Amino acid sequence: MRASLRAGVAIYNDGYYHAAHDAWEAHWLELETGTDDELLLHGLIQFTAAVYHATNRNWAGATGLAESAGDYLASLPETYRGVDVSAVRDELETFASDPGVIERRQPRSLTHEGEKVTLEGLKPAETFVAAAVLAEELGYEERVVEDAIEFARGDLTEGGTSDFLALLHDFLTEPETRALVFDRLEGHVARERSKRDDVSGLFDT
Repeated sequence: MRASLRAGVAIYNDGYYHAAHDAWEAHWLELETGTDDELLLHGLIQFTAAVYHATNRNWAGATGLAESAGDYLASLPETYRGVDVSAVRDELETFASDPGVIERRQPRSLTHEGEKVTLEGLKPAETFVAAAVLAEELGYEERVVEDAIEFARGDLTEGGTSDFLALLHDFLTEPETRALVFDRLEGHVARERSKRDDVSGLFDT
């Protein structure tokens, strides 16, 4: 859960409010309703949705989601799973009463274990979650990113560095050159697939 939680926090903090919930949703759907973990993720998902609706001037949607998100988080302690729940609740109260605040200031950042987590600072497992989410959100070919993640995991398991991990990191953190980075990533993936197909063919003959 930690990797998904931090990836979603970083995606949100970097301004991808709509995409953030995708880092949490698969794990949330597996949880028993009403458990603290389920309430946390449910509340965060609705929190980011409220912010997204506010950025699109959907005031009614933002207000309704802020209120329901606050209900989900109400019973949790001030800090849970490293998330400053108290700060999220305060922000939700603001959005519930005045969603237009988003036109006067940026929404409050999320923190995890006292840190404002960003895409730049993610660890490998967190990078993999975030890269898959943003590829889907931004319309890049998901299969390329999925294969790059698989190859990066293999590199790291063998104890080495990984060009795939470096490119995935750049894909996340360099929006101005993201398309070029993806082209490089796609080329690396194609070459690695070809190498593996060649090796597989040797054993099939």
